[in-house]
Amino acid sequence: MVQGSTRPPHAPPRIGCAGWSIASRDVALFGDGASMLARYATRFDLVEINSSFYRPHRRATYERWAASVPAGFRFSAKLPRTITHEYRLRGCGPLLDDFLEAATGLGDRLGCLLVQLPPSLAFDARSAATFLAVLRRRWTGGLACEVRHGSWLTPPAEALLQRHGVARVAADPARHGTDARPGGAPDLVYWRWHGSPQIYRSAYDAAALDALAAAIAARPASRHWVVFDNTVAGHATGNAAALQDRLQAGPATAAGPAARRRR
Repeated sequence: MVQGSTRPPHAPPRIGCAGWSIASRDVALFGDGASMLARYATRFDLVEINSSFYRPHRRATYERWAASVPAGFRFSAKLPRTITHEYRLRGCGPLLDDFLEAATGLGDRLGCLLVQLPPSLAFDARSAATFLAVLRRRWTGGLACEVRHGSWLTPPAEALLQRHGVARVAADPARHGTDARPGGAPDLVYWRWHGSPQIYRSAYDAAALDALAAAIAARPASRHWVVFDNTVAGHATGNAAALQDRLQAGPATAAGPAARRRR
């Protein structure tokens, strides 16, 4: 069993991107560093490793990444698509072992695992419960699941996620409406914003970022991890920095334009 890193429940939100590429327009937001990851970590304290979804990395690679960032920095590592999309959560014990043997090279900087399910994978209580039990025997740290079939947005699925301590990702754009709101275990709120209206490409405007800042401020007792995945056109770093500025400015700013006008 691998124990994941934890964070106090009232800690400030962690904000970052899916990957640590820095758009040329945003270079001035970051300090100097020996690598792109080290420069990224001068501004943000969270990054989501999406490349692990597509291909395996050696443990030495994860160890090198961990050594590139400060002690307070955290990684979220995405489970391989072989587990979620090919095996569809069934018979995954050996695959999980292989993935975790490598990914735990991040040490205590590995703060969360992300499970992104295929849109075609409907909720099946037996296979989902078996998978989560198998995973939880191997990993006790943060765990988030992005569900994309509407059958997961039901009381039985919600109860199962809560029982295993799994945060249901609050995704934008939402596929089914209620998946825009966080669910599952309440101690971790995991936001994944993919870009809207054009997924992965569009930047978020000020109104959208105000709304997200207000939603985060409305749940002060939870740990918030916010990941911008609108990386294709390079908008993730700018949006993440803009949200960071809003939250650091205080409650009035996080509450949105109306609150700022009253100030």
